[in-house]
Order: sequence, then C-alpha cells, then structure tokens
Amino acid sequence: MELNHLNPAYGGTLVDLMADDGGRSDLQNASRDWPSLDLGPRAVSDLELLMGGGFSPLTGFMGRADFDAVCSSMRLADGRLWPLPITLGIGDDLAETLTAGQKLALRDPEGVMLAVLTVDEVFEPDRSAEAEALFGTASPDIPRVEDFLRHQSRWAVAGRVEGVRPPVHYDFRELRLTPVELRRKFSRLGWRRVLAYQTHQTMHRAHQTLTQDAAQECGANLLIHPVVGHDTPGDADHYTRVRCYQALLPHFPMDMARLSLLPMICRGAGPREAVLHGIVNRNFGATHFMVEPGTGGSILESGGAPAYDSEEARGLVAEHADELGIEMILRPMMGYLASARTYVPLNRASETEELVTVSGREIRERLAGGRDLPEWFTFPGVERELRRRHPPRSRQGFTVFMSGLSGSGKSTLANALRVKLLEGGGRSVALLDGDIVRKNLSSELGFSKEHRDLNILRIGFVAAEITRAGGVAICAPIAPYRAVRQQVRDVVEPWGGFILVHVSTPLEVCEGRDRKGMYAKARAGLIKEFTGISDPYEEPSRAEVVIDTSAVTPEEGAREILLYLEREGYIGAESEH
Repeated sequence: MELNHLNPAYGGTLVDLMADDGGRSDLQNASRDWPSLDLGPRAVSDLELLMGGGFSPLTGFMGRADFDAVCSSMRLADGRLWPLPITLGIGDDLAETLTAGQKLALRDPEGVMLAVLTVDEVFEPDRSAEAEALFGTASPDIPRVEDFLRHQSRWAVAGRVEGVRPPVHYDFRELRLTPVELRRKFSRLGWRRVLAYQTHQTMHRAHQTLTQDAAQECGANLLIHPVVGHDTPGDADHYTRVRCYQALLPHFPMDMARLSLLPMICRGAGPREAVLHGIVNRNFGATHFMVEPGTGGSILESGGAPAYDSEEARGLVAEHADELGIEMILRPMMGYLASARTYVPLNRASETEELVTVSGREIRERLAGGRDLPEWFTFPGVERELRRRHPPRSRQGFTVFMSGLSGSGKSTLANALRVKLLEGGGRSVALLDGDIVRKNLSSELGFSKEHRDLNILRIGFVAAEITRAGGVAICAPIAPYRAVRQQVRDVVEPWGGFILVHVSTPLEVCEGRDRKGMYAKARAGLIKEFTGISDPYEEPSRAEVVIDTSAVTPEEGAREILLYLEREGYIGAESEH
C-alpha cells in the first residue's frame, strides 16, 4: 500500500512478497516434498527485508548476472542502482541437487518455514570480487576480509521469493514495523518529511542534541531507526540498547521523535553500505537519513584506523542522490562545552574552548568500576539501563582462558586457581580442561586443524554461558591459534571478563615432562600436526597474564592470576588467602 503524500519506495513501488492466506497454506502443504534450507542470522535478516519491501525493488536473491554487475558497477543487470550483493549461500550437497524451476523451502534455525524460493540458477559467486566491492580490498591479510572469505559458501542459489510468514520476534513487537506499517504510522501522525537516524550504538546527550538539531534544520520529524538484525561482539546487546532508546525519547520535544527497529545486519561495507542504508530507509518512508558520525557505515579497520570516513560515504550518496531519492545528512559529533553548559560540534570549537567527550572505553571502565557517568554526558534513565546490563566487575562473571603447549602445566595451574577461587567463595567455578572437554563434549572430534578449532570454539561457547550467568569458567586447552583465541574472546567479553593467561613454559621443559611419549612420537613422525613440533604454536601478543611454570610453583602461578583479578576488580581481597 503506497501513501501518496509520503516518499515513494525506491523503484517506484514497495515490493510485497507475502503470499495471501490461502497461498500460504498451499505452500506449507506442498513444501513437505521440497528440499529445504535452514537459514543463518544474515540470511534471515535479508529474507525479512526482501519479503517486507525493505530491499525494494528486489524480489528475491540475486543471480550471477546481477551479482557480477553489482560488484563491478554498483548496478543491477538492468541498470538500476544497487550497491551490494544480496545472495543466498548454500552447501555443496544441496547445490548438486537443485535445478531451475525447483522449489526450495526457506526455514528459520528452528525449522519454521518462512518462504519458498523458486530456483532460477545455482552459481559460484566470485567472493574475491564481492570482498573488493564490500571492503575495497580482497586481501586476506585484513582480519575483517579474511573472516568474510572464510565464512562464505562456495555456492549461491538465486530466485524469486514468496513469503509464508515473517520471522518471529518475541521482543519489542510494537517497535518492529514493516515498511508498510511504518508508512501508515507516518500518515496517521501527519509526517511528510522524516529524518531516519540509523545507529547500532547506545545514544547519549550528544546524540540527542545532534539528531534534534539535524531534524529541526531539515524541517523533519525524527525516526530513530536502530539496527537490531544481529548483535555484534563487543556491542551492548540490542535489548539493552532498545531500552536505552526508550529512556531517551521523552527528552525530545513533544511528538518530534519515534522509535522503530530495523531488522538488518550491517555488512561493514563503507560508502557502498551508506548507499544501501539510503535505499532501505527510503523504503521505510524516510526523506532524509543519517548514520553515526565518523563511521560511514563501516566496521572495517586497517592498521587500527577506519578504512572509510563519513565524507566518502556522503560523497557516494550525493553522487547518486537523484536516483536514490533520499538525502544523506552528515553532522560532526558533538562535544560538551562546560563553560556554556551545552553541546557544540567538535569541528566548530575555537582554540580557546575546551570540549570534553567520554569515549566508549571510559564508559566501560566507569561501569565496570561502579563509578557514575558524568551528568552532562547521559540521561539518568539511560545510565540505569546500562548499569542493569553492565554491573561492576565484582558482580560479573569471567573466564580465565589458559593457553600453552602440551605439558606446560596448564591443567595443574587451572586446578590450583579453581581451588583458590572456591576457597574465597562468592561465585560458582567450572573447570574446562582440555582432556575433560575432549572426553565429555568433543569425543567425536579428531585432531585435524578444523576439529581442533571446533573444540576450542565449543569451549568458548560453554565459557560464555557460564560467564553470562555470573560464574567463573577456567579453560585450559592448548589453543595454538591466535584467530581462534580471538573468536573465543569475542564470544565471552560481551558478558563479562576474559583473562587470557599465556602459560609460557619453554618447549624443552614441556618435552621433558612428557610422560605419555607424545613429543617423541611426534618427532618420529608418528603423530601428525602436533603443536610445537610439526604444527605451530602462535604465542599470544596481548595476554593479560604470562606464567612460566618452570620458574614458579602452581600455587605461586595461581596467586599471580588472583592478584590480577583483584587489581581489575573481579574479586576482592578476601578471595586471596
């Protein structure tokens, strides 16, 4: 349903791919005989935007012609502007069985049928070209690119989608409006000019001032349109963020601002993604849009600095403004001018004015230490929600993750630490030793690199759940690879502390302690891919604690870890005896 006084959808007509009631029943009944595909978070997000019209004018997942054209020229094969590929990856086994014209049932992770795809083709996307389009480089030396390439399917299936039911969201249902529903709401409110502020971070006083000023300058109402497709490591979970947005809304002028959630997963594609954000926000009814200052829509980093800046993003959007039909508003971040008790743009302050801000790191440190956030920085309601999610470290769970060679003394050290923590009391403590996990959690796994990595990721998953529940997880695997250790850190840290302990006992000492003869067998070639002999151990470069058990006793090593935990506020002095 189009509303004539609102900004029309991109392409002229808002796509609606949902089957009617009778059609849905027919599709569900027929699907029993079709192959099916369980979708991951990104595919579910893309499907939801396809079915509801957020990706108008797309009517399905892209085929080879559109994929190649989008990667090379930011246009679909028919010439229409489209910045990023929207494809559906499938495994080798399914790719071998699908043929043109066949029906494929698309299901959520629980097996609920969401849609049917009529297969046009199965093809092999050029993932290097896709990485180049997304990130401006296909170099696997950049972690974000390497991670993207490693997780992409070899095959993709293309075809038109017909919706059976949208993905089920049990949270904030009143805020999860489709493009049609949001447009109807704008019409009821009498909104004709709408500034959409797209964000994935918590908003504070500076953001409130920034967005209010921008909306007033545009003569528009404000739509706070946060991305809630999938929580990213290190970010506050979206439940907390949404409650913070709700606490912020009363601080805008009456009837100026509304909140609606955007079920989208950011791809980290810089200027091209800014163009996609423009298309999506136009389809939801916006006439103007903003992204967070300084991000340009990108999360890719190279050498510690953002790979793109907002000026590049604005330039690309401005270049295609006539086609996009939506204006990108760019404003610098605000700083607090204490002498005037107000916020001003950081780039407009005079040399004599001293503006202050609070970094994300300082926010985390203040919350972890139980210290107040500055009154000028945020609103009391927002701070309350953050404190509910981020209690002081003394009440947080944490994971102590020990990594070192076989025979380095990890298990003995882990046992000593476990006893000391239990002696101190206050938290439940779980020991996830390498051999114990192998026996009880990963007994079916072998010792290939793939299986060893999977074993470590399983340990990380369990440790994250223990940490989330406020307990202590002590992990003692070999964990030889930096990338996998980082994945575990990323999984645990959103829920509490992660303390990496490098048990740095030298190889010759470890080999001398070997009562099972494993090192000797490895040197004789009887054991392949043995860490430290025929397979590398990548030493941690950012371990919180380093312990050489050839130089200290297990009790002394455990005490070093306890002292670190005490300094950082995870435990009190009474935990050390």
